[in-house]
Amino acid sequence: MGRSLSLTARFLVAATFATVSVSVRVSTNFDLKPFTINLGDKIPRLKSLVKNTYLPAKALYPDAGPEKGIELETLGQLRTDWLTNFDWEARQAELNQMTQFSATIEGLTVHFVHEKSNDPGAIPLILIHGWPGSFHEFSPVIKPLTQSSISASGRNVSFNVVVPSLPGFVFSSAPPANWTTVDTARIFNTLMTEVLGYSRYAVHSTDWGAAVGYSLYESFNATVGAAHFVFLPFSPPSTQEMAENNITLSDTQKVTEQLYIELTTSGMGYFIEQTTKPNDIGLALYDNPMGQLAWIGTTFKLYSDPRAGTPPSVLNNTAILTSVSLYYLTESFLSSVWIYAQNPSMFRTTYTKAPTDAPLLFSMYEYNPGLWPEEYVAKVGNLVSYKVHDFGGHFAGLDNPPALIADIREMGQHFKA
Repeated sequence: MGRSLSLTARFLVAATFATVSVSVRVSTNFDLKPFTINLGDKIPRLKSLVKNTYLPAKALYPDAGPEKGIELETLGQLRTDWLTNFDWEARQAELNQMTQFSATIEGLTVHFVHEKSNDPGAIPLILIHGWPGSFHEFSPVIKPLTQSSISASGRNVSFNVVVPSLPGFVFSSAPPANWTTVDTARIFNTLMTEVLGYSRYAVHSTDWGAAVGYSLYESFNATVGAAHFVFLPFSPPSTQEMAENNITLSDTQKVTEQLYIELTTSGMGYFIEQTTKPNDIGLALYDNPMGQLAWIGTTFKLYSDPRAGTPPSVLNNTAILTSVSLYYLTESFLSSVWIYAQNPSMFRTTYTKAPTDAPLLFSMYEYNPGLWPEEYVAKVGNLVSYKVHDFGGHFAGLDNPPALIADIREMGQHFKA
């Protein structure tokens, strides 16, 4: 694949950067190209496989509950929607309304969304997803974040939003076997600074993206001007530890704490499987859309707000089926689960403060199964804001878009240009 840009691509790059407020030379050595999703030819096979997959006539143990895995009734409803109500062409058209590109960085194809504000003072912002998410997870918040808003301090805030796909996820190519989240942070910093030409930017991240985002926050002090997290790559404190430190939890935080206890005692099966035997589950489900639906769907169902799909949540069956379709149609389920094996120690056990004074903001959502009290978040960075939301779960961009938009916008009054 050639590394120089065609005349058309050069024109598109020039148009892309027409309103960038930061003046930096943009490199043309990354094979930057416009990207359009076109997976419709794979839909007939997907639907055939789904249609011809047998499910049990009745649940083996009807009272087992979702904690034991996705319930047969739930899987059956999702399957019916996939076959009768889900319109991939319409979903694909929606996704293609976002301006997308691909670039080659360190030999990897990196797919990303790049939506720009009309405001010449817009803050560059990178949004980083996790598993089983994708760039689609942020689709409800991207356009609103490009629009101008007045902060509490009276500052006009808007963002130039960049949403890359993690290496090995959907349209980004699979990385080498020893690839870590630190490596991903490095190429994402290259994406922001050298490919897109932003000398200073803000970060939002969740799940595995939080490991990448925190690595950016602590290691790229010259380029990261603020960071917002809804998840952290640090082991949450135990109930006993919090009690010993006289930390009192709110009622909302107590719900989150209980979810985390349930996750660590009975919900780590997928984590252990993907960390120790990624090929087993990855190959078993590689060409099995119903298997991927069960494996991924249970996470969306279990770790979203119980009110998911009702306003302000947009995490309905269509959102879940879009996410699973992206994994299946791009043949990236196998490479996506390898992120666990490549990073077996995602959660750091020692809290250390990043060597930066860049502002750090944190938001917790009631049904996001990881509890980090304010006192602990303050240990890892220059904490300037800590929010607790009583609506939402692990997929905040889908589970409570308005709250996430408001919290990310708050970075605008703290961002260090």
